[in-house]
Amino acid sequence: MNAKELARMINDKHFFDLKKMQYKYSPESVTEMLEALREMSCAQLALKDFEEQPCVYLPAQSLIPTSIMKKLLAANTFKESFGLKAMEEEIDSTLQIENIQSNRDSVRKILQGFAPENEEENRILGMKKGLEFIGDPTNKITEENLHRLYMLSVGNFLERDDKLPKGSFYRNDTVYIVGDKPYHEGLSPKLLPNHMGELVQFANQKDDIPELAKACMLHFYIAYLHPYFDGNGRTARLVHLWYLVQQGFSSTLFYAYSKHINNSKSKYYNSFLNIEENYKISKLLDMTPFIRYFKENVYDKIDAASGDMPVPQIFTQAMRDGKITEKERDLWNFVLSVYGDGQFSTKQLEKDFGNAAYATIRSFVLKFEKLGLLTSQRFGNRVKYGVR
Repeated sequence: MNAKELARMINDKHFFDLKKMQYKYSPESVTEMLEALREMSCAQLALKDFEEQPCVYLPAQSLIPTSIMKKLLAANTFKESFGLKAMEEEIDSTLQIENIQSNRDSVRKILQGFAPENEEENRILGMKKGLEFIGDPTNKITEENLHRLYMLSVGNFLERDDKLPKGSFYRNDTVYIVGDKPYHEGLSPKLLPNHMGELVQFANQKDDIPELAKACMLHFYIAYLHPYFDGNGRTARLVHLWYLVQQGFSSTLFYAYSKHINNSKSKYYNSFLNIEENYKISKLLDMTPFIRYFKENVYDKIDAASGDMPVPQIFTQAMRDGKITEKERDLWNFVLSVYGDGQFSTKQLEKDFGNAAYATIRSFVLKFEKLGLLTSQRFGNRVKYGVR
């Protein structure tokens, strides 16, 4: 294949759909293209497919803008390792992705520390515990901690038939992913301990794979292996975030990744199917389509957004100039974490914060509005505030 023809195929909008590429060009041309890519730009990973062959990805097609990395690496001034507004969105959205009934009021109730009253709220509590667990950077990615995360967030709340065997980290029987029809069988339970051990080793090894792309690989690979009877998707999404926290992306848990996944749910599931279909043609488990999905539908949305956790230069400068008290700093951090881009009243902030007199709250919102950090909107006799 000449270079001009290869370039045309690589730049084709259907490049990641090999079946369409075969139809458009020919099976022989696609075979030649794949052979050229293996030699030129296909990178092997320390993860294996079900045939014990290395998984791969295409670095040149998996590039993620540095602006996203900078946003997620940005230090924050919060005492918590997560944003409550983002946590609310993450829990509600990850359950919606799996068509599990979820009530936003119940999510808020559990996040405020109330005890669960039903099965739905137990699931929410599990997700809350899981997010708190991965938000602690001392909880390193090990098989033991992965099991602990799974049990905290999913396993303890399952029906008997879906529970893991006693003393086992992974399922002991066959499992299928089903849609309109079964389209994927999880890895043989006999092979799971070895492959999951390799997954943990891969997560901790030093290499030249960009962290945001590697997080996608971990996410995809857990869904591919399907190590549990239930809760594989939730676990995969938690591990994605967990890896980024471990790599020092301190603002990771202030953005609701699953909100963007839920908004593009069909593309999310189709990216898994796409890789399966491509594998039938190429005999290579190429994770690039999933990385591309995440880049375009999740990471880019984070980059484009003003952010759930803005830390404006105005605030930083005002702190340096001594214009903001310690109590006002705590109130500001609380507002960003709890309300995000939502609105609140002074009475609501006084009640939710719980450690400041109304006069202090009133002084805070007026000062921060004057500084240009808060905006106000009048509704009759009531005034609502929000982060600018």
